[in-house]
Amino acid sequence: MGSVVAQSQARDLLKALADPLRLQIIESLSSGEKCVCDLIQEIGLAQSKISFHLKVLKESGLITDRQSGRWVYYKLDIGALTELQLWLKQLTQDCQKSSASCENNA
Repeated sequence: MGSVVAQSQARDLLKALADPLRLQIIESLSSGEKCVCDLIQEIGLAQSKISFHLKVLKESGLITDRQSGRWVYYKLDIGALTELQLWLKQLTQDCQKSSASCENNA
Protein backbone atom coordinates (compact mmCIF):
# COMPACT_ATOMS: atom_id res chain seq x y z
CA MET A 1 0.00 0.00 0.00
CA GLY A 2 2.99 2.31 -0.14
CA SER A 3 2.16 3.43 -3.69
CA VAL A 4 1.51 7.03 -4.70
CA VAL A 5 -2.12 6.15 -5.46
CA ALA A 6 -2.61 4.78 -1.96
CA GLN A 7 -0.96 7.83 -0.41
CA SER A 8 -3.13 10.16 -2.47
CA GLN A 9 -6.28 8.25 -1.56
CA ALA A 10 -5.31 8.20 2.12
CA ARG A 11 -4.64 11.95 2.03
CA ASP A 12 -8.08 12.62 0.51
CA LEU A 13 -9.82 10.40 3.06
CA LEU A 14 -7.97 11.92 6.01
CA LYS A 15 -8.63 15.44 4.75
CA ALA A 16 -12.35 14.68 4.51
CA LEU A 17 -12.33 13.21 8.02
CA ALA A 18 -10.44 16.19 9.50
CA ASP A 19 -13.57 18.31 9.88
CA PRO A 20 -15.56 17.76 13.11
CA LEU A 21 -18.92 18.12 11.33
CA ARG A 22 -17.96 15.55 8.71
CA LEU A 23 -16.89 13.21 11.50
CA GLN A 24 -20.35 13.66 13.03
CA ILE A 25 -21.93 12.75 9.71
CA ILE A 26 -19.68 9.68 9.38
CA GLU A 27 -20.55 8.58 12.92
CA SER A 28 -24.25 9.08 12.20
CA LEU A 29 -24.01 7.02 9.01
CA SER A 30 -22.20 4.23 10.86
CA SER A 31 -25.61 3.09 12.09
CA GLY A 32 -26.92 2.77 8.53
CA GLU A 33 -28.19 4.59 5.50
CA LYS A 34 -29.87 7.97 6.07
CA CYS A 35 -31.48 10.71 4.05
CA VAL A 36 -30.47 14.35 4.33
CA CYS A 37 -33.57 15.08 6.40
CA ASP A 38 -32.43 12.54 9.03
CA LEU A 39 -28.95 14.07 9.14
CA ILE A 40 -30.37 17.59 9.48
CA GLN A 41 -32.44 16.48 12.44
CA GLU A 42 -29.62 14.53 14.12
CA ILE A 43 -26.82 17.03 13.61
CA GLY A 44 -28.82 20.24 13.75
CA LEU A 45 -27.30 22.00 10.75
CA ALA A 46 -28.98 23.74 7.85
CA GLN A 47 -29.57 21.66 4.74
CA SER A 48 -27.05 23.70 2.74
CA LYS A 49 -24.26 23.02 5.27
CA ILE A 50 -25.09 19.31 5.47
CA SER A 51 -25.14 19.12 1.66
CA PHE A 52 -21.72 20.79 1.41
CA HIS A 53 -20.18 18.30 3.85
CA LEU A 54 -21.91 15.35 2.15
CA LYS A 55 -20.44 16.51 -1.17
CA VAL A 56 -16.91 16.55 0.31
CA LEU A 57 -17.41 13.10 1.84
CA LYS A 58 -18.81 11.72 -1.42
CA GLU A 59 -15.97 13.19 -3.50
CA SER A 60 -13.43 11.64 -1.14
CA GLY A 61 -15.09 8.24 -1.59
CA LEU A 62 -16.12 7.84 2.05
CA ILE A 63 -19.84 7.75 1.29
CA THR A 64 -22.14 6.78 -1.55
CA ASP A 65 -25.64 7.93 -2.34
CA ARG A 66 -28.76 6.73 -4.06
CA GLN A 67 -31.90 8.56 -5.07
CA SER A 68 -35.32 7.24 -4.18
CA GLY A 69 -38.10 9.50 -5.35
CA ARG A 70 -37.51 12.97 -3.93
CA TRP A 71 -34.97 11.81 -1.36
CA VAL A 72 -31.27 11.09 -1.55
CA TYR A 73 -29.97 8.46 0.85
CA TYR A 74 -26.35 8.30 2.00
CA LYS A 75 -24.30 5.46 3.43
CA LEU A 76 -20.69 4.77 4.32
CA ASP A 77 -18.49 3.12 1.73
CA ILE A 78 -16.97 0.27 3.70
CA GLY A 79 -14.35 -0.24 0.99
CA ALA A 80 -12.93 3.26 1.50
CA LEU A 81 -12.76 2.75 5.25
CA THR A 82 -11.04 -0.61 4.74
CA GLU A 83 -8.49 0.96 2.36
CA LEU A 84 -7.70 3.66 4.90
CA GLN A 85 -7.36 1.05 7.63
CA LEU A 86 -4.99 -1.02 5.45
CA TRP A 87 -2.90 2.07 4.62
CA LEU A 88 -2.59 2.93 8.32
CA LYS A 89 -1.68 -0.67 9.13
CA GLN A 90 1.05 -0.67 6.47
CA LEU A 91 2.34 2.67 7.75
CA THR A 92 2.51 1.25 11.27
CA GLN A 93 4.30 -1.89 10.09
CA ASP A 94 6.82 0.17 8.09
CA CYS A 95 7.48 2.32 11.12
CA GLN A 96 8.02 -0.72 13.34
CA LYS A 97 10.44 -2.22 10.81
CA SER A 98 12.54 0.91 10.55
CA SER A 99 13.75 0.62 14.14
CA ALA A 100 12.73 2.64 17.14
CA SER A 101 13.14 5.94 15.28
CA CYS A 102 9.37 6.37 14.92
CA GLU A 103 8.88 5.87 18.65
CA ASN A 104 11.64 8.34 19.43
CA ASN A 105 10.03 10.96 17.17
CA ALA A 106 6.55 10.54 18.64
